[in-house]
Formats: sequence, C-alpha cells, structure tokens
Amino acid sequence: MKRFFILFLVTTMTLAAHAAAGKTIRISTNATDLILQVGENGRLYQAYFGERLLNATEADAFSWEAGRGSDGGATKRGWDVMSGNGNEDYYEPAIAIMHNDGNPSTYLYYETHVQTAVEGGTETVVTLKDDKYPVTVKLHYVAYTQENVFKSWTEIVHHEKKPISMQQYASSMLYFSHLNYYLTQFACDWAKEVQMTTEQLSAGKKVLDTKLGVRSCMVMDPFFEVGFDQPAQEQQGKVLMGTLGWTGNFRFTFEVDNAGNLRVISGINPYASNYELAPGKVFTTPEAIFTLSYHGTSEGSRNFHDWARAYSLKDGQGDRMTLLNNWENTYFDFDQEKLSGLMKEAKTLGVDMFLLDDGWFGNGDNARNSDHAGLGDWDVNHAKLPGGLPALTKAAEDAGVKFGLWIEPEMVNPCSELYAQHKDWVIEYPNRESYYYRNQLVLDLANPKVQDYVYGVVENILKDNPEVAYFKWDCNSPIVNIYSPYLGSKGQNQLYIDHIRGLYNVLERVKKNYPDTPMMLCSGGGSRCDYEALKYFTEFWCSDDTEPVERCYIQWGFSQFFPIKSMCAHVTDWNRKASIKFRTDVASMCKLGFDLGLKGLSADELAYCQQAIKNWNRLKPAILDGDLYRLVSPYETNHMAVVEVTKDKNKAVLFSYDLHPRFSEKVVPVRLQGLDPQRTYRVEEINLMPGQQSWMRGNGQTFSGDYLMKVGLDTFSASDMTSRVVEITAE
Repeated sequence: MKRFFILFLVTTMTLAAHAAAGKTIRISTNATDLILQVGENGRLYQAYFGERLLNATEADAFSWEAGRGSDGGATKRGWDVMSGNGNEDYYEPAIAIMHNDGNPSTYLYYETHVQTAVEGGTETVVTLKDDKYPVTVKLHYVAYTQENVFKSWTEIVHHEKKPISMQQYASSMLYFSHLNYYLTQFACDWAKEVQMTTEQLSAGKKVLDTKLGVRSCMVMDPFFEVGFDQPAQEQQGKVLMGTLGWTGNFRFTFEVDNAGNLRVISGINPYASNYELAPGKVFTTPEAIFTLSYHGTSEGSRNFHDWARAYSLKDGQGDRMTLLNNWENTYFDFDQEKLSGLMKEAKTLGVDMFLLDDGWFGNGDNARNSDHAGLGDWDVNHAKLPGGLPALTKAAEDAGVKFGLWIEPEMVNPCSELYAQHKDWVIEYPNRESYYYRNQLVLDLANPKVQDYVYGVVENILKDNPEVAYFKWDCNSPIVNIYSPYLGSKGQNQLYIDHIRGLYNVLERVKKNYPDTPMMLCSGGGSRCDYEALKYFTEFWCSDDTEPVERCYIQWGFSQFFPIKSMCAHVTDWNRKASIKFRTDVASMCKLGFDLGLKGLSADELAYCQQAIKNWNRLKPAILDGDLYRLVSPYETNHMAVVEVTKDKNKAVLFSYDLHPRFSEKVVPVRLQGLDPQRTYRVEEINLMPGQQSWMRGNGQTFSGDYLMKVGLDTFSASDMTSRVVEITAE
C-alpha cells in the first residue's frame, strides 16, 4: 500500500509537471523583467533577465532559448533557478542536501506560484518540490517597481523521518549570457575599507567570501558589481549590482561555464556549517538584493539608495543628528568634569548631540581603563563618573545637547565579572589555550540566556536613563576559538548561523521596545554594513580611518550601495597637514560628526566649523535625501567630485576635492548631473574660511541646468588637499 501511494504521488507530480510545461512567471519592475519558465520536464528555469520587455506573455509564446545549456537541450543543463546537487548540471549548485538514506541528490520541480502586492511592489512565491523526497523549497522574489530593485530568498522545509544535512543553501541564482564579464569587488582591512578592484572573469569560479562569524566586512565586503562586455562604468553600460543581507559569513560565487555563460550565486557561506534541519522546521536564507542598471553604476546606486531609504534602512525617511564624539580627544582618560566640558563644547560647536565612547564602565580590577578589561560589566565606573549616567544626561541637558552612549554588548573581556561567573556563555574551546582578538572574546548568542543578557544591556540603560538618545553599537572582534558551549559537541555546525540569528533576535527586541532610539552600527570601523543589520540601525561607521584623503576613497566605495544618510563621517585630527576646511568638507558629504577638541582650533577654524554645520543642516534635504551623482573618481584622477540633488531638482550641493594633484596637472571643469536642463540655477561657493574669497569663475552667477551639465564649473585646482562646496539653487 505504501509503495502504491509513493508511485501514485510520483505519477501525480509527473502529470502536473507536464501540465505546467511552458508556464511563464514574470517578475517585473518598471525597468527590468525576470522571467521564469517551466520546462517540458517540469523543472523551473530562468528564461530572461534584462530590460523590461513590451510583450512578455504566454500568448507571445515566449521561448526560454537562453535557458538552454551548451548541449542545446531544452530539458538538460538548463538555467535551473535553484539547481540542486547531484543533477545533470555539473557546475556549482545552489542547494545541496544529504537525505536520510545517504542520497546526496536534489531535483526540484515546479508545483505552483502566487503573486501578491506588497509595499513598493510585488512578491512572487514559487513552490518547488523534490519528486523522490518530501522536500519543499519556496523561492521568494520581491520586485520594487519604482526603484528597480529585487530581493530574493529561499525557504526550505522537509518531512523526512530524521534531520537532513544541508551543505549549501543559496538565496539567489542568476544567469547571464554575454561575451565578457568584469567583476568589481570591495576588499577591506582595518582603516582600509571598500578598496575597489576590477578583473575580467574567465572560465572557472571566482569566490568572494568571509569566515569571520560576526564581522562580515572585515576582509571582504558583502557586495559586488558585474559589468557586461566592459568593466562597470559610472554613467553607461549594463551592470549587475548585488549584496546580501547577512551579518555573518557570506559567499558569492561567479562561475563562467564552458559555453561562456555566467552564473552568480549569493548566500550564506556554508563553511563549517553543514546545517542539520529537523523535520517540519523551516530554514530561511538571508535576502539577496540586486539591481540591473542599463546606465552604469551611478544609476544602480541611486536604485539602492531610494530602495534603502524607503524600505530597509531604519528610519530611512527620518532626520539624522550631528554629534561630537569624545574618543579621539580623550580615549579612556576622562572624568565627569572633563565630559561636562566637552558637552558645552558640543553646544558651542553647534551639533545636536554629545556621544560618550568607550571607557565609561567596569569597576575595581575590571575597570575599563584600556581594552584589556571591563567588557561584559556594564555598571558605570564610579571612580571616573561618581554621578553615574544620570549626572551625564543631566549635564548634557544643561548644556543643551542630547546624550549618546557607546556599547559593545556582544563581547566580553576575560578580565570581567561576567566572564568569571559565566564562562559557559562564551565562545571558547574547552581544551585549548584561548586566542584573544583585541583582548576579548565573543558571547555565545546561540544561547537564549545570552540573548536575554545582551538585550538587557540596552534595556537596563534605557529604563534607568531614558534620556539616553542614541547608541553607538560596536563589535571589535570576529569569532575566534570557535566552539559554542550551548550547542555542545553535536551542534557546532549550527554555530555560525544560530549565532547571527541570535543577534537578530536581540536587535528585533530592541527595535520593538525602543523604536525611536537611533543607533550607529560600528565594528572596529566599517566591518558591518549589511542591509539586514541596517533594518535595526539608522547609520553605520564607515571606517576608523578619518584621514580625509583616504576617506574620499572609502566614501566613494560605500556610496556604491548605501545612501549618504546611512554613512557616518567625522572630522578628526587624523592628518593635521590637511586644513580643518578640507577635513570638514570631506565629512560633510556624509552624515556629519566631529571627534576633536575645540581647544585645538583657532578662532577662525571654530567659526568655520560652526558655519559649516549650519550649512549642512540647511542643506540636509539634498545631502541626506537627494540623488547622488558621482562625477569624478579618485581612482581615475587626483581629484574627486560628487553632487547631491533634491528630488524636485530645486537644490543641489557639489562637493569638489583636490587630493594630491601633480605639478602643472591639467584640470577640466566638473560637469554636473541631475539638474533640470530647462531651469536656471544660481551657484555660490559656501564653507569658506573667514575672510576667504571664492576664486571659482562664475561664483554668484546664474546658469542654465543645461550649461552646468554640459560645460560645468571650474572647481578643481593644483593645490594639495583643497576643497570647494558649491550650493546650487534653482531660480
């Protein structure tokens, strides 16, 4: 009877698959079509991914010719949307499962799909099933109509008798057929974030990944660009831009096959993560997020920026605060009186908030006077701050600024009360000498008790001190000594994934209970900047490197995928050879902050900073919420220029930087973009030092938008580390 039922089920699925053959699924934005089609064998293939078609309907007998493999067969080696391990396709699969009987193959067949309206677009859910095993895979696609952005993720569930072992579980699998492919990747190190390099892809695989556990961007950023038939260009050409919303280990695989076709697979890095999935449990992969631009990376970036502000970044439509941080000014050496003085400096400077950084907690032998002790003990250091946080929030109120606080709740120092009491809460080998990255260890967020503790750090601070208006949430160590006491000897393959899910559980509770508290995502600089984490954070810290020339490269790189209002940039004393004007102008193209003492500034420098802050606040509609156009690349010249334009094209701000020009170097006018060619605009250089006169030709005059975009403005010079900020106003 059982064998008859299985035979009946298989026969039914086969008949259903044949009945569905030729069915097309159109997933569309205003600019792009992703078209899937059921093959004669009942499997689902990518038929088309490109510019939106005028007639992509079943009535047009749309052919999935592009989905055929190099052997030309319409049912073999096609562009399977979720290619399984062990099938006839001998390239990298998207999903690999070891079944209860030891069979490693997975063949997924189309069953059904539904499309529903969601905020900003349409969600398509496609259900696929294995014909031999009770395994169901649901593919989710969300197409954002106006922004031309797609999200894709996968749900896997099974009903085998015992857990299955999942060896690969991708979020997205895309195919392309062009003559050549050029990959732009973004490599990292401390103070060297988003270093852009481009190479041509050839036969075989190119893999970008990390294995750091919690700092997904420490050595390689989780985003990429693929230029088709030419390297990705700013203003022209077809380019795929993609990223993954996952704060842990990621992997992008780019494989050029024997026929010269490219497949791009995005998902969690399965390194040390053969995940055991229990019967009936649903495994949900992270969101792969991508856009196809047909006019270069500049257009693709604006797609991402608009999408993020509307649908992904926490408080993406809201305001952002300027701030003064104490770290570069005091490091660990401060007391209540010194901090109160800095709060008054914040008010004098004209910023919205004072941010107290590391070093305010821990007592006795565990006092946080260096990075060797105190993490985990979130009691105020009474020797430094006898009045505690209430005295500090009161001092901030008296000074007329808001008060923000640095925390690193996921970490612990071995020199702490928490470590002494709860070693079983720490990721650490039970039988080896521990390695300490920055003198600390990572708490085991796979453990629900640890999740409660980490959430409690935030809750306890805000319950006792509701005046705390902002958190800078840091994460200064990857996962080392990789062993979870909670998961035990049989569960270590779950650690990398369950730990990140535990982090999201904490962040979800924080967002639910304190939705109006803005937070900066920091990780020893820019080692965290993915779109899943940014659902819980209003902004991220791009880099500890605040040297202004290096910052130009860093801000250029991050702006490829992230809106300006999410990118924190502070004015510091890194490179005092650079003027305060140059340092401030570089930071002003992002979310502006300061991290220095006013006593080191002259009267003119202070007056300049005060005016620059006023200008930045006045121009926030363009800087934070406008369209960004990258005009001149520091990678191609000794200069850099960007312009930020309001959506109504009434206001724009041009940031122009001379980095290290060569002697007698030829410079050309900067041609703007994004203006209305039919309108007239007044141009005025702002952010001038007291007594400084603008030498920019045409300053104070009016020009047509057409002239400014075709002829441009003379803003570059041959001077080392100089800058100009130009306000452009429609008449």
